[in-house]
Amino acid sequence: MNLPVSVDQKQLMDVLLNVSTVRPVFIWGAPGIGKSAIVEQFASDVGLECVSLLGSQLAPEDIIGVPQIVEGRSVFCPPRMIAREEPYCLFLDELNACSQEVQKAFYSLILERRIGEYRLPEGSIVVGAGNRAQDNAITKPMSSALLNRMFHVELRADSRLWLEWAAAHGIHPWVYDYICARPDQLWSQPSKTEEPFSTPRSWHMLSDALNSCGSGVTEQEIAILANGCLTAAHATQFAAYVRQVRSQYSLKRILNGEQRWPDRPEERDVLYFLAQSFRAQLLKELPKNRGKLSGEAQALALRAKELLVELADISPEVVQMAITPENGETLPGWFVVEAVRDIPALAKRRNGT
Repeated sequence: MNLPVSVDQKQLMDVLLNVSTVRPVFIWGAPGIGKSAIVEQFASDVGLECVSLLGSQLAPEDIIGVPQIVEGRSVFCPPRMIAREEPYCLFLDELNACSQEVQKAFYSLILERRIGEYRLPEGSIVVGAGNRAQDNAITKPMSSALLNRMFHVELRADSRLWLEWAAAHGIHPWVYDYICARPDQLWSQPSKTEEPFSTPRSWHMLSDALNSCGSGVTEQEIAILANGCLTAAHATQFAAYVRQVRSQYSLKRILNGEQRWPDRPEERDVLYFLAQSFRAQLLKELPKNRGKLSGEAQALALRAKELLVELADISPEVVQMAITPENGETLPGWFVVEAVRDIPALAKRRNGT
């Protein structure tokens, strides 16, 4: 499923509040971006108990129940978890990981809120969720009959909203500050091989591990923890970021001229992280159109060229990384052209020639 429009966490809450009360909603999204947590929070907000069923672990009888003979007739008795007296929120997680037989068992439950002779109490809500085929998760084609019984919405990870949540939920300061600096690393596409990958859930796991280890955690332990949760490149950069914090290097101070790039061989990973952060800062602050350049951004562009010259004296390879397109993101063309034009003159001036 690839919907042309996706929603963030707050927009999804609005959809649930306005749509799920009248029609079943299905939430599509990558693993680990918070689908389950949002549904549970929504149920709590509207005062309903959230009952979760994991589609990948269900058999048809787990939904329709088993038959019993009552007064000479067979009656299907739905499971106690579903057959409740009070209204509730029924959350069908990993619904598109069900077998076709289980999907068929959901037809009447989703469309009519009924299983055999049992009907969900008035005011009950049905919400489904599942991963997308491109996420390399367990998915099965959803039948058109089931697909057409629900309202569909696709959730995307939003770093700003995640940081708002993180600030109120005890996320480790290193994790919080790192995502502030590199919001593009909050989520990455799942690997086609069996490797950890970055998601809001995996950053939360890393935070829990760091809080558990305490302030005495070593560099080696940080590397182990980060690589156990995150995309490999993100883990390496996060470990370098922690080294930067502990060594008191700051991109802000480097930009302000209060500090120089780290140039010792043993600080190469810190240099690499600072250069990545430098590139992210330029992507964020410099407009694509030079005509929209503010005075502050113009000063940043000039300072950036000077810093690229200083960086070239330490590692031409890192300079190349700082200006090379990454994940489809490129520095503004006008800045790259000016940098190529101006850097030789700035280098001569720096060397006094």
